[in-house]
Amino acid sequence: MIPVHTFNGKDVAVYGLGRSGLATCRALMAGGARVCAWDDNEAARKVAADAGIPLVDLNRRDWQTFAALVLAPGIPYRFPEPHRLVKMAQMVGVPVIGDMELFARAVSDLKEYERPRIVGVTGTNGKSTTTALIGHILRQAGKDVRVGGNIGVGVLDLERLHGGAIYVLELSSYQLDLIETLRCDVAVMLNISPDHLARHGGMDGYVQAKRRIFRNQAPNDWAIVGVDDVRSQVMCTQLSAECSRHVVPISAEYALGRGVSVLDGRLCDSMMGRASDPVDISGARALPGRHNEQNAAAAYAACRALGLDAREILSGIATFPGLPHRLETIGAIEGVRFINDSKATNAQAAEQALRAFPSAYWIVGGRPKEEGIDDLEPYFSSVRKAYLIGESTEAFARTLAGKVDAVKCRTLDVAVETAFNDARTSGDPAPVVLFSPACASFDQFRDFEQRGDTFRTIASQTARRFLKQTA
Repeated sequence: MIPVHTFNGKDVAVYGLGRSGLATCRALMAGGARVCAWDDNEAARKVAADAGIPLVDLNRRDWQTFAALVLAPGIPYRFPEPHRLVKMAQMVGVPVIGDMELFARAVSDLKEYERPRIVGVTGTNGKSTTTALIGHILRQAGKDVRVGGNIGVGVLDLERLHGGAIYVLELSSYQLDLIETLRCDVAVMLNISPDHLARHGGMDGYVQAKRRIFRNQAPNDWAIVGVDDVRSQVMCTQLSAECSRHVVPISAEYALGRGVSVLDGRLCDSMMGRASDPVDISGARALPGRHNEQNAAAAYAACRALGLDAREILSGIATFPGLPHRLETIGAIEGVRFINDSKATNAQAAEQALRAFPSAYWIVGGRPKEEGIDDLEPYFSSVRKAYLIGESTEAFARTLAGKVDAVKCRTLDVAVETAFNDARTSGDPAPVVLFSPACASFDQFRDFEQRGDTFRTIASQTARRFLKQTA
């Protein structure tokens, strides 16, 4: 745990008692703050009370005594409208911050020689894989590395700060919205496409939230920026024009005169101006597809910025085991591979899966995002058949009509069984049952992890049932 002493002896309101909220309460209490915690969910309050966290109904409290409101990332801050407690705090001038800002303040309290290095990773897609990949490379190179934030362990639950450590943090747009003083020695921005637009008041607000990862950087710090989409290209140009940090473009689409690119499995390093000989990284089995080539380019650039040599980095890329629910091969039977890509919660993420697997029996659907799957039409030729589930079933059926043969399965168990039978009897040389939903999970599942675990269980049951029938 990382104690936060900024509010020692002061009252601090904490709203939202999920994973990050509980970690926030513990860190503040360890630093001497008087915590007043609340969550509208009774079950969440019980967990907090059992952990010894003081509960105070913030709806009934005098807000003028609070030094800050620490807001969980999932609570609306500005859009579609501020949460009622945010309004109450703002009425009396109480600053609203998040757990990542508390981490930043804990770092700021240290002497310079005690300060760890911080790598921040954001982007619409790929940030979890890139965060984990950077952590893996550093760990393999013998560094004292801690990985967390929006992935795995909450930032304040990581091990205590010290000057020899490197913190690799996944940063969501929600978390970035609530930071003021966080400084990243290396800030990675992978890509930008429409997502969470209601929470940011539109695309401009979403882009500005992402751009906050570069806030507070100094001349010796590094900005690693993907340039495979127009918005990211513009951001990279703007950052370069500011001349206030080192800027490194990365790409899986273009050969770069300066930066790091990975094209068709071959990595080229021209960070220092002169291009290295391309290196084949196609053997990294946990990183299939063009989007993972971009992730590998970003991780390579970030680790070079931290001082690792190329051989150390390439060794780490080759041994990376991958992450669950992200183009994860969970098994094969009768020549049919099952791919769990439950983390694909929007069309842009599903696009990468369709690019990676050209003979897909595609299970798609859930709670649809605003953009739907219309933008995936150029990749429909990769789909042998689609199996529609969840709230999006009727809408996606209309989108696919006349373009892709689609079956309305409604539920995941029906979709897996049907897709497997079709793939097994298709005659395709390398059929894949691809679960890449392009939707949020909240219509039928708690989160994408539960959804992916359910897919894994159903696929295993389907395989066992088939083996029993054919025995």
